[in-house]
Amino acid sequence: MTVVSARLAITAELAAMLYPLSTLALGPILIGQGHYVRRVTPRLPEPEGERDGVIGAGPELRLLIVGDSAAAGVGVPSQSEALAGRLAAQLGRRFRLQWRLLAETGRTSGDVVRALAQEPEARFDVALVSIGVNDVTGRTRDRQWLKHLDELSGQLAERFFVSHTLFTAIPPMHLFPALPQPLRWYLGLRARQLNGLLEDFCRHRAGTRFLSVGFPPEPGYMAADGFHPGADAYRVWAEHSATVICELTQTTAP
Repeated sequence: MTVVSARLAITAELAAMLYPLSTLALGPILIGQGHYVRRVTPRLPEPEGERDGVIGAGPELRLLIVGDSAAAGVGVPSQSEALAGRLAAQLGRRFRLQWRLLAETGRTSGDVVRALAQEPEARFDVALVSIGVNDVTGRTRDRQWLKHLDELSGQLAERFFVSHTLFTAIPPMHLFPALPQPLRWYLGLRARQLNGLLEDFCRHRAGTRFLSVGFPPEPGYMAADGFHPGADAYRVWAEHSATVICELTQTTAP
Protein backbone atom coordinates (compact mmCIF):
# COMPACT_ATOMS: atom_id res chain seq x y z
CA MET A 1 0.00 0.00 0.00
CA THR A 2 1.36 3.43 -0.92
CA VAL A 3 1.61 6.28 1.56
CA VAL A 4 -1.32 8.01 -0.15
CA SER A 5 -3.41 4.84 0.02
CA ALA A 6 -2.56 4.31 3.67
CA ARG A 7 -3.65 7.83 4.52
CA LEU A 8 -6.89 7.33 2.62
CA ALA A 9 -7.54 4.03 4.42
CA ILE A 10 -6.95 5.64 7.81
CA THR A 11 -9.20 8.57 6.94
CA ALA A 12 -11.92 6.24 5.69
CA GLU A 13 -11.69 4.20 8.89
CA LEU A 14 -12.04 7.32 11.01
CA ALA A 15 -14.91 8.52 8.83
CA ALA A 16 -16.73 5.22 9.37
CA MET A 17 -16.67 5.85 13.12
CA LEU A 18 -17.54 9.54 13.01
CA TYR A 19 -20.29 9.46 10.38
CA PRO A 20 -23.07 7.73 12.37
CA LEU A 21 -22.27 9.77 15.47
CA SER A 22 -22.37 12.99 13.47
CA THR A 23 -25.69 11.99 11.91
CA LEU A 24 -27.24 11.70 15.35
CA ALA A 25 -25.63 14.79 16.83
CA LEU A 26 -26.11 17.15 13.89
CA GLY A 27 -29.25 15.73 12.28
CA PRO A 28 -31.61 18.75 12.54
CA ILE A 29 -28.91 21.22 11.44
CA LEU A 30 -27.87 19.06 8.49
CA ILE A 31 -31.46 18.65 7.29
CA GLY A 32 -32.04 22.39 7.42
CA GLN A 33 -28.82 23.17 5.59
CA GLY A 34 -29.59 20.52 2.97
CA HIS A 35 -32.95 22.14 2.19
CA TYR A 36 -31.26 25.54 2.00
CA VAL A 37 -28.56 24.36 -0.41
CA ARG A 38 -31.09 22.74 -2.73
CA ARG A 39 -33.12 25.95 -2.74
CA VAL A 40 -30.33 28.45 -3.46
CA THR A 41 -27.80 26.49 -5.55
CA PRO A 42 -28.20 27.25 -9.27
CA ARG A 43 -29.01 24.25 -11.46
CA LEU A 44 -26.52 24.17 -14.29
CA PRO A 45 -27.45 22.39 -17.53
CA GLU A 46 -25.57 19.57 -19.16
CA PRO A 47 -23.32 20.97 -21.89
CA GLU A 48 -24.12 20.93 -25.57
CA GLY A 49 -22.07 18.79 -27.92
CA GLU A 50 -21.45 15.32 -29.26
CA ARG A 51 -21.67 12.33 -26.92
CA ASP A 52 -19.95 9.84 -29.19
CA GLY A 53 -17.51 9.89 -32.03
CA VAL A 54 -14.33 8.64 -33.67
CA ILE A 55 -11.10 10.62 -33.56
CA GLY A 56 -7.40 10.19 -34.26
CA ALA A 57 -5.20 7.60 -35.92
CA GLY A 58 -3.18 4.69 -34.62
CA PRO A 59 -4.07 1.57 -32.63
CA GLU A 60 -7.80 1.02 -32.10
CA LEU A 61 -9.19 1.97 -28.69
CA ARG A 62 -12.83 1.96 -27.63
CA LEU A 63 -13.75 4.08 -24.61
CA LEU A 64 -16.99 4.22 -22.64
CA ILE A 65 -17.61 7.00 -20.11
CA VAL A 66 -20.51 6.49 -17.70
CA GLY A 67 -21.88 8.17 -14.62
CA ASP A 68 -23.36 11.29 -13.14
CA SER A 69 -23.42 15.04 -13.83
CA ALA A 70 -19.64 15.33 -13.64
CA ALA A 71 -19.26 12.65 -16.31
CA ALA A 72 -21.94 14.48 -18.30
CA GLY A 73 -19.87 17.68 -18.12
CA VAL A 74 -22.05 19.93 -15.98
CA GLY A 75 -20.14 23.10 -15.17
CA VAL A 76 -18.89 24.00 -18.66
CA PRO A 77 -20.85 25.15 -21.74
CA SER A 78 -19.68 22.52 -24.25
CA GLN A 79 -18.61 18.89 -24.29
CA SER A 80 -15.32 19.96 -25.84
CA GLU A 81 -14.44 21.56 -22.47
CA ALA A 82 -15.86 18.69 -20.41
CA LEU A 83 -14.34 15.37 -19.43
CA ALA A 84 -15.46 13.40 -22.49
CA GLY A 85 -14.36 15.93 -25.08
CA ARG A 86 -11.03 16.66 -23.43
CA LEU A 87 -10.26 12.98 -22.86
CA ALA A 88 -11.17 12.11 -26.46
CA ALA A 89 -8.85 14.85 -27.70
CA GLN A 90 -6.02 13.59 -25.50
CA LEU A 91 -6.39 9.94 -26.52
CA GLY A 92 -6.95 10.86 -30.17
CA ARG A 93 -3.29 11.92 -30.32
CA ARG A 94 -2.23 8.32 -29.76
CA PHE A 95 -5.15 6.13 -30.88
CA ARG A 96 -7.91 5.82 -33.39
CA LEU A 97 -10.42 6.34 -30.63
CA GLN A 98 -14.06 5.34 -30.70
CA TRP A 99 -15.78 6.86 -27.68
CA ARG A 100 -19.22 7.13 -26.16
CA LEU A 101 -20.67 9.04 -23.20
CA LEU A 102 -23.57 7.61 -21.16
CA ALA A 103 -24.15 9.97 -18.25
CA GLU A 104 -26.94 12.02 -16.71
CA THR A 105 -27.33 14.54 -13.92
CA GLY A 106 -28.51 13.11 -10.61
CA ARG A 107 -27.58 9.49 -11.20
CA THR A 108 -26.53 7.41 -8.23
CA SER A 109 -24.51 4.21 -8.54
CA GLY A 110 -27.77 2.27 -8.62
CA ASP A 111 -29.16 4.52 -11.36
CA VAL A 112 -26.08 3.90 -13.49
CA VAL A 113 -26.44 0.15 -13.06
CA ARG A 114 -30.06 0.31 -14.16
CA ALA A 115 -29.34 2.64 -17.08
CA LEU A 116 -26.59 0.36 -18.39
CA ALA A 117 -28.92 -2.62 -18.18
CA GLN A 118 -31.20 -0.84 -20.69
CA GLU A 119 -28.40 -0.31 -23.20
CA PRO A 120 -27.76 -2.86 -25.96
CA GLU A 121 -24.57 -4.85 -25.72
CA ALA A 122 -21.53 -3.21 -27.28
CA ARG A 123 -17.78 -3.71 -27.22
CA PHE A 124 -15.37 -1.33 -25.48
CA ASP A 125 -11.82 -1.70 -24.19
CA VAL A 126 -11.82 0.82 -21.34
CA ALA A 127 -14.56 2.32 -19.18
CA LEU A 128 -14.24 5.46 -17.07
CA VAL A 129 -16.82 5.73 -14.29
CA SER A 130 -17.84 8.80 -12.30
CA ILE A 131 -20.25 8.05 -9.46
CA GLY A 132 -20.57 8.74 -5.76
CA VAL A 133 -21.57 12.35 -5.12
CA ASN A 134 -25.27 11.51 -5.42
CA ASP A 135 -24.70 8.42 -3.29
CA VAL A 136 -23.26 10.69 -0.61
CA THR A 137 -26.14 13.17 -0.72
CA GLY A 138 -28.71 10.39 -1.20
CA ARG A 139 -27.38 8.39 1.77
CA THR A 140 -26.64 5.17 -0.10
CA ARG A 141 -25.70 2.54 2.48
CA ASP A 142 -22.34 0.80 2.47
CA ARG A 143 -23.82 -2.54 1.45
CA GLN A 144 -25.75 -0.97 -1.42
CA TRP A 145 -22.67 0.93 -2.58
CA LEU A 146 -20.58 -2.24 -2.74
CA LYS A 147 -23.40 -4.16 -4.40
CA HIS A 148 -23.71 -1.50 -7.09
CA LEU A 149 -19.95 -1.44 -7.66
CA ASP A 150 -20.01 -5.21 -8.13
CA GLU A 151 -23.00 -5.09 -10.50
CA LEU A 152 -21.56 -2.21 -12.50
CA SER A 153 -18.17 -3.92 -12.88
CA GLY A 154 -19.92 -7.12 -13.90
CA GLN A 155 -22.04 -5.42 -16.56
CA LEU A 156 -19.10 -3.56 -18.02
CA ALA A 157 -17.06 -6.75 -18.27
CA GLU A 158 -19.80 -9.11 -19.43
CA ARG A 159 -22.09 -6.97 -21.61
CA PHE A 160 -19.62 -4.34 -22.81
CA PHE A 161 -16.47 -6.54 -22.88
CA VAL A 162 -14.44 -3.93 -21.00
CA SER A 163 -10.95 -5.05 -19.96
CA HIS A 164 -10.12 -2.03 -17.77
CA THR A 165 -12.60 -0.08 -15.64
CA LEU A 166 -11.39 3.12 -13.99
CA PHE A 167 -13.48 4.30 -11.04
CA THR A 168 -12.84 7.98 -10.38
CA ALA A 169 -12.65 8.85 -6.69
CA ILE A 170 -15.50 10.89 -5.26
CA PRO A 171 -14.26 14.50 -5.21
CA PRO A 172 -13.33 16.26 -1.94
CA MET A 173 -16.81 17.38 -0.93
CA HIS A 174 -15.43 18.95 2.25
CA LEU A 175 -14.03 21.65 -0.07
CA PHE A 176 -17.22 22.39 -2.06
CA PRO A 177 -17.92 26.14 -1.69
CA ALA A 178 -21.67 25.64 -2.22
CA LEU A 179 -21.95 23.72 1.05
CA PRO A 180 -22.15 25.53 4.41
CA GLN A 181 -20.56 24.15 7.55
CA PRO A 182 -21.11 21.68 9.17
CA LEU A 183 -22.85 20.12 6.14
CA ARG A 184 -19.68 20.48 4.07
CA TRP A 185 -17.63 18.65 6.69
CA TYR A 186 -20.31 15.98 7.12
CA LEU A 187 -20.68 15.18 3.41
CA GLY A 188 -16.90 15.23 3.02
CA LEU A 189 -16.70 12.68 5.81
CA ARG A 190 -19.10 10.38 3.98
CA ALA A 191 -17.28 10.90 0.67
CA ARG A 192 -14.01 9.79 2.28
CA GLN A 193 -15.72 6.74 3.72
CA LEU A 194 -17.21 5.67 0.37
CA ASN A 195 -13.87 6.33 -1.31
CA GLY A 196 -12.21 3.97 1.15
CA LEU A 197 -14.71 1.26 0.23
CA LEU A 198 -14.23 2.01 -3.47
CA GLU A 199 -10.46 1.82 -3.28
CA ASP A 200 -10.61 -1.45 -1.38
CA PHE A 201 -13.10 -2.84 -3.94
CA CYS A 202 -10.78 -1.94 -6.82
CA ARG A 203 -7.81 -3.47 -5.02
CA HIS A 204 -9.55 -6.85 -4.93
CA ARG A 205 -11.57 -6.79 -8.16
CA ALA A 206 -9.66 -7.80 -11.28
CA GLY A 207 -9.86 -5.36 -14.15
CA THR A 208 -10.72 -2.33 -12.00
CA ARG A 209 -8.62 0.62 -10.89
CA PHE A 210 -9.16 3.40 -8.37
CA LEU A 211 -8.45 6.71 -10.10
CA SER A 212 -7.53 9.46 -7.66
CA VAL A 213 -7.11 12.87 -9.28
CA GLY A 214 -5.41 15.66 -7.35
CA PHE A 215 -7.44 18.83 -7.89
CA PRO A 216 -5.87 22.00 -6.45
CA PRO A 217 -8.23 23.52 -3.84
CA GLU A 218 -8.63 26.72 -5.84
CA PRO A 219 -11.88 28.52 -6.78
CA GLY A 220 -11.04 28.38 -10.49
CA TYR A 221 -11.35 24.61 -10.45
CA MET A 222 -15.04 24.79 -9.49
CA ALA A 223 -18.01 25.74 -11.65
CA ALA A 224 -20.20 28.76 -10.92
CA ASP A 225 -22.50 26.69 -8.72
CA GLY A 226 -19.69 25.79 -6.32
CA PHE A 227 -20.59 22.13 -6.66
CA HIS A 228 -19.42 20.86 -10.07
CA PRO A 229 -16.00 20.82 -11.77
CA GLY A 230 -14.93 23.83 -13.78
CA ALA A 231 -12.98 23.83 -17.03
CA ASP A 232 -9.58 23.54 -15.32
CA ALA A 233 -10.74 20.57 -13.25
CA TYR A 234 -12.02 18.76 -16.35
CA ARG A 235 -8.67 19.40 -18.04
CA VAL A 236 -6.70 17.91 -15.13
CA TRP A 237 -9.11 14.97 -14.87
CA ALA A 238 -8.81 14.21 -18.59
CA GLU A 239 -5.01 14.51 -18.62
CA HIS A 240 -4.64 12.20 -15.63
CA SER A 241 -7.13 9.69 -17.05
CA ALA A 242 -5.38 9.67 -20.44
CA THR A 243 -2.04 8.94 -18.78
CA VAL A 244 -3.49 6.00 -16.83
CA ILE A 245 -5.32 4.62 -19.87
CA CYS A 246 -2.14 4.74 -21.92
CA GLU A 247 -0.29 2.92 -19.14
CA LEU A 248 -2.97 0.24 -19.02
CA THR A 249 -2.88 -0.23 -22.77
CA GLN A 250 0.95 -0.20 -22.78
CA THR A 251 1.46 2.83 -24.97
CA THR A 252 3.19 6.13 -24.40
CA ALA A 253 0.96 8.85 -22.97
CA PRO A 254 0.02 11.64 -25.38
